[in-house]
Amino acid sequence: MERTLWVIGLVAVFALFVWLMYRSWRKRARQQAASVGDLPTVPAELGAQLLEPTTGLYTGTTLAPSWQNRIVVGDLGFRATAELTRFERGILLERDGAEVIWIPQESITAVRTERGHAGKVMTDNGVLVIRWKLPTGTEVDTGFRGDDKTVYPAWTAPSAPGQPGVATGGDTA
Repeated sequence: MERTLWVIGLVAVFALFVWLMYRSWRKRARQQAASVGDLPTVPAELGAQLLEPTTGLYTGTTLAPSWQNRIVVGDLGFRATAELTRFERGILLERDGAEVIWIPQESITAVRTERGHAGKVMTDNGVLVIRWKLPTGTEVDTGFRGDDKTVYPAWTAPSAPGQPGVATGGDTA
């Protein structure tokens, strides 16, 4: 009987912790909702494709400059396999099982590599990070760990004339 009470007690404590984590996650989402707002929609015309699609893992989107302050609004906080493609008008991030993220060219402030992002730590320069401004004006960092890291230099190369807003980084915020 004593053992049964211990098991019931431990299950109750575990359930309490799970409930508290869920409640905290929901509170954080409510607090971030105003600063995140609605994401940009994918335009009908993307322009010419500048870089071949890159497959990998979407590591999440964080509030800049904190690499661990993950955005939990909607499905932005969930990791997913994804395909990243660069177009004249912006960057398209197609995630499996989640909404597409469109990053307009004029919103991009930097594209750089980092060691870690959104709680995911890799080898040096293992994560491609895109810093951009949401329509609300909030700066965010979107992380992507590519399957083929040899494509990173093409992504972080300085922008061509007529494509303002992209710069290489090295910011370890």
